[in-house]
Amino acid sequence: MPASYSFDVVSDFDRQELVNVIDQIQREVSQRYDLKDSETEITLESEEIIIVTASDMTLKAVGDILLQKATKRNLSLKIFDFQDPISSSGNRLKQNVVLKKGLTQEMAKKLGKAIRDQFKKISVSIQGDSLRVTGKSRDELQLAIGILKEQEENLEIPLQFENYR
Repeated sequence: MPASYSFDVVSDFDRQELVNVIDQIQREVSQRYDLKDSETEITLESEEIIIVTASDMTLKAVGDILLQKATKRNLSLKIFDFQDPISSSGNRLKQNVVLKKGLTQEMAKKLGKAIRDQFKKISVSIQGDSLRVTGKSRDELQLAIGILKEQEENLEIPLQFENYR
């Protein structure tokens, strides 16, 4: 029996699901009557989605479709950070949607403090963009996960719990 148990707190998303969402959006845009002549381009980069379209109305419609499809594929809407649209060449609009991933140092400290305030026997360490929570009792770790899930409602990022051992 191990002397201690641990789990990692991360903020991530399933990239393949996001690729599927982008594919579905492109198909819907090419088929919808109100969007197919807008020459809308949707590009998935490593850390952002770029939407280039003809008007403010089509930009809003594509953004709504993105949120709708992401919800259906169980992606948290907290991963999307919609930037202000900017004018692009040829009277077109361009909008960057930054994909939020990883815990910031400040966020990790805040979550670690929330756990340490409740449980004295649990240790928390920041490891890059994740948080390692270690304790001798599985029950306390389960309670710590519960506290973090409550905290998640007030955060701008989704949390996942991995490597529970």
